[in-house]
Amino acid sequence: MVDIKVPTVGESISEVTLLRWNKNNGDYVERDEVIAELESEKATFEVNAEQAGVLKTSAKEGDTLKIGDLLASIDETAAKPEGKAAPAEVKKEVKAEEAPAAPAKETPAAKPQDVKATPVASAILADKKLDPKTVSPSGYQGKILKDDVLAALANPGKKTFNNAELFSRNARTEKMSNLRKTISRRLVEAKNTTAMLTTFNEVDMSAVMEVRTKYKDKFKEAHGVGLGFMSFFAKACSIALAEWPSVNAYIDGDNLIYHDYADISIAVSTPRGLTVPVLRNVESMSMADIEKKVIELAGKARDSKLTTEDLTGGTFTITNGGVFGSLMSTPIINVPQSAILGMHKIEERPIALNGQVVIRPMMYLALSYDHRIIDGRESVSFLVRVKELLERPDQLLFGKDPVKALLEL
Repeated sequence: MVDIKVPTVGESISEVTLLRWNKNNGDYVERDEVIAELESEKATFEVNAEQAGVLKTSAKEGDTLKIGDLLASIDETAAKPEGKAAPAEVKKEVKAEEAPAAPAKETPAAKPQDVKATPVASAILADKKLDPKTVSPSGYQGKILKDDVLAALANPGKKTFNNAELFSRNARTEKMSNLRKTISRRLVEAKNTTAMLTTFNEVDMSAVMEVRTKYKDKFKEAHGVGLGFMSFFAKACSIALAEWPSVNAYIDGDNLIYHDYADISIAVSTPRGLTVPVLRNVESMSMADIEKKVIELAGKARDSKLTTEDLTGGTFTITNGGVFGSLMSTPIINVPQSAILGMHKIEERPIALNGQVVIRPMMYLALSYDHRIIDGRESVSFLVRVKELLERPDQLLFGKDPVKALLEL
């Protein structure tokens, strides 16, 4: 019998939560096959079978386990069955009705109006011409199930939570996940330990949108990835961070730690909570490199494959509430960093340009910063610089106006 224990996942982590079993008690598993998923306060990770054999589980989903606790055992002397065993009926239901949504709906570019429903539920919605927004989803990750649609049809105009009875007064208690506990602790820490202030500006996105429209097909053909907004913002921030180094610095006791590189964290929303994987050395990356890395990190976040290495060491953060429809917000600093940039919804608005009122696609930008290290001059100048670079994306190549570079001004 081979014992599988909870592995060490980080110096400061002493316990984890068992998210789910990928294999059932009594299943025959192959060596290195994934048998379970665990969640620490920083990330989720998989546990593999150390030997082939019959699995004997020693914990239940949702249990909190200490590092070194017995997770499962494998009887390596058991004979391998001739045919592959069919999954348990419970697992069939989960896969058929509660499978995670397609990758594109969990990436940072996901839109809240994207409909996630089972095939049967989708067919009924289409046949009855029912607005999915009027249906209360009860499936995994907010997926609409058949019973959800039938309940909505039985009570038109009356929406209940989680398919509860009409006029229900039910309240549910759920244990906070380790990830949610960490998010809560870090947000409170940021509010209590930093002198946080937010400055705002707005940017005309016409030039960026024109570049994307003109080159998106060639970019996709050349690099195999789409040309999104994040690469423009990441490159603009990397240039501005080099010019205003305090925005890219930490406070460590009585010392200031400056970074001669831009490791930019990007906030990614997942079903389990907010994560902030890091783009390393953005100043040295191309636009295509950034887009490829964003897709990679978003995919790992969606599949709960982010490692501690993916999540640590950022020097600055970008968060995009615009994908969810946010027009303006004051983002909270990702400690120990000193600043965070908030992107928002692009909305056509009338502006005054050269004495004329014109309609332009505008976005509000918000920079929250730690006033202990960043003064008003630095914060406002940084945000204005980001605005200039986005409104003149040709400057992203040299970091300044090409004509001025030519004239050595």
